[in-house]
Order: sequence, then structure tokens, then C-alpha cells
Amino acid sequence: MAKLELRDVVKSYGIYEAVRGIDLEIEDKEFVVFVGPSGCGKSTTLRMIAGLEHVTAGEIVIGGQVVNRLGPGKRDIAMVFQNYALYPHMSVRENISFCLEQQRLPKTEIDTRIARAAETLHIEELLDRRPGQLSGGQRQRVAMGRAIVRNPKVFLFDEPLSNLDAKLRVQMRTEIKRLHQILPTTTVYVTHDQVEAMTMADRVVVMKDGLIEQVGRPQELYHRPASRFVAGFIGSPSMNFLDGRLEQGAEGLGVRLADGTRLAVPPARAAAYAAGAGQPVVLGIRPEALSIRNDRPGFSPLDAAVDLVEPLGPSTMVYFTHGGASLCASIDPEAAPQAGRMLPLSVNMNQMHLFDAVTGRALAQAG
Repeated sequence: MAKLELRDVVKSYGIYEAVRGIDLEIEDKEFVVFVGPSGCGKSTTLRMIAGLEHVTAGEIVIGGQVVNRLGPGKRDIAMVFQNYALYPHMSVRENISFCLEQQRLPKTEIDTRIARAAETLHIEELLDRRPGQLSGGQRQRVAMGRAIVRNPKVFLFDEPLSNLDAKLRVQMRTEIKRLHQILPTTTVYVTHDQVEAMTMADRVVVMKDGLIEQVGRPQELYHRPASRFVAGFIGSPSMNFLDGRLEQGAEGLGVRLADGTRLAVPPARAAAYAAGAGQPVVLGIRPEALSIRNDRPGFSPLDAAVDLVEPLGPSTMVYFTHGGASLCASIDPEAAPQAGRMLPLSVNMNQMHLFDAVTGRALAQAG
């Protein structure tokens, strides 16, 4: 177990920079998830930590030691891949023990570690089978078993659940989180799935175009996104965005939308946004901040023609268009209208987010 540090790390392929100078400290025993769209640099960063990619510039430090010049086998890390990477001609027991035998550990120590890992992962009855006789979830457990028997300083997971069906992904992410509670080893996990990131991480690292866009705890990223990109990437369904202009008038501060609708900024939020009066902005509203019309303080009216209704059981998603923007509201199933009907909505401006229309950066942090 060890602290992991990335110091101004760069990875270039010719003139193309896949990772453009990132700095990050991951504390001992912390579970950190890198998330972002394809091509953002998250897997490249993981592979540099593992020693599978050379660092173009900067330093990677594990347990206080710069490891740039160390090969993967000398970094004391264990990696779980998307495709399991099991030896098909070996039994589960042989797959798990292979790396330990390479280290020439005593047989009694190898047997003890295998038994402990098998019990932790509930694969005792699979030890004599071969990978071809296992389900996808069982193979992933074996791959995890092969990693944990090494007692590494750092665990690395490279999109390990991508090949599993939806139900099994939910089950396996719970298993991985449970494993980290039992064996609290420093862990770096890469995924493109923001739900995995939100449910598993101590902290989430959101990447875009080779740079870190924001680092924070899941709820911090959800409620206090630093940019429009983070706001749109974190959350399902994603945040709604409406173009407008922040204006100061006799009625106080408000957001004037493109169709002329004015949404009042609550007094408690006005001071934080007042400096931006007069400039074009993007208003961000999460689906749960849209509700059937009410007159409570901080709520502003917004009428909508319903395009699509999507029942989900405990809630219903209503999709509509306003001012050319496609929006989504999460409402009570009992109040769900039919498609084509007008729906009187209210926007909870106490939960608003405002972003600079040019840079995409948050004008002020959400309360």
C-alpha cells in the first residue's frame, strides 16, 4: 500500500499529446476513478502508471519512489484488464498462482494466498475449472484473484466491467467496492461509465482532451461542477442546458432565455452571480430540479410541450423542447402527461448552475 503521485505527466505520440501535463495525488488506501469520454487520456494515464507506456515528461511516484524507469514487474502494482487476460490452458488455481510461482514463493505460502483470495471472492468451487468453463463474471473474479494474491502497493483496473451485461456490471461493481473495504489498497480505476465512477469512488477524476477537468468526491462533482463539461458528463439523465443572458433589472437578477422567458435568480444566489450581469450564459438545470408548476420561493415558471414520456417506476422522465433545446424533467408518475400535451413546469432556481457561454467554466459554485 502506498501513496501515488502524478507530477506534470505528459504522454505524446509524435505531435499529438494524449496526456497534457496532469498533476494528481492519490492517498494511501484511496479508491480513485478516472472517467471521461473515449480519447480523453484516462487509459493512457493508467498504462503509464502501470509501466506499459513510457512517460514523455513528468514523474510518476509510487510510495515515494520515482518509477519512470522501472518496468511493470518492478513497480509492485497489480492490474485487472477489460478482457480478463487469463491463460486458457490453465486452471483457475494455476492462473492465480502463476505470478507467485514466478516469484519463487514457498508452496505453503502460495496455497495460503490462493485460499484467502478464493474465500474473499467466493470462487472456492471454481479453482479446478478452466476459464472456458466460467461465466464472464466468474472470469473477472479470477482476474481479480490473480491481482490480490500479489499484495501490491497499488491496484489498477482498466474498464474491467465493460464486457459484462448490465445486471452483472451492477453486481461486480458492488463486489469490487466490497473488496476494497476488505483489502484497502490504493486503487486506480478507469471507466467511461459515470455511474460506475459515482457509485464506487472515494474521489472522481474527470478528464477531457488529455487534461483533468475536475477532481472531487462524487457528490461534489454532481452538485458543484466546475464546468459545463463536468455538469453534462456527471449525472444520468444529464443536466439540461439553456442559452440565455444574465440581466439585472428592477425585479432583481434573472436569466433571460432566447425566447424571452425570464427566470428569476433567488436572492440568496444573486450576490454570487451579480458580477456576471449583462453577459451571455448557459443555464444548467438537472431533471429533478424541474417539477409540476408550484409557487414556492425560488421557483420560476416554464411551459413545455411534451415530446416523449418515459415511465421508470418510481419516477417518470418527460422530454420536451424549449427554445430549440432538448430538455428532460423527472416528475412524479402520478402527474405524468401524455405526449403532445402542454405541461406547466417550474424550475427550481435554488438548484441552478450558470456557466460562461464562451469558456464553459462555472460562474459560481452551486450551493
